[in-house]
Amino acid sequence: MGAQARHDRLAELVEPVLAEAGLELEAIEVTPAGKRRLLRVVVDSDDGVDLDSVGEVSQEISAALDGSDAMGKAPYVLEVTSPGVDRPLTLPRHWRRARGRLVRAATADGGEVEGRVADADESGVTLEVDGQNRSYGYSDLGRGKVQVEFRRGTGVDAAD
Repeated sequence: MGAQARHDRLAELVEPVLAEAGLELEAIEVTPAGKRRLLRVVVDSDDGVDLDSVGEVSQEISAALDGSDAMGKAPYVLEVTSPGVDRPLTLPRHWRRARGRLVRAATADGGEVEGRVADADESGVTLEVDGQNRSYGYSDLGRGKVQVEFRRGTGVDAAD
């Protein structure tokens, strides 16, 4: 089975399990890991992904894989995970899920914009930049990147 055929077969097995749990498949990766292979299934949802749902879905995916020949006979390790904060924002749903987050993206004119995602839909995104909302079509922006923000704890007395 070729790599694309394996990917498609795995997606066919995994997507119904994820849909039942209210999750979407973001990516499937199969990589060599010594004598085994690592099967990484990246999942996400508009409501985020919690550890309990990842644990439940992992068991269900494992059972679905055990009942199929999609991974062949060689041993593999299954990892179900959510996208990291460093995942680029490339699809409308990525931008939508970044609502309220500070992001930076290249602009089509060669510049760069940084702002907080105020809204996002299928046609574009609205960023709050310096207190003003600016709308961009997805064709106006390159890949977005969520910026990590550190907040100083409340109640910290700097004089101590």
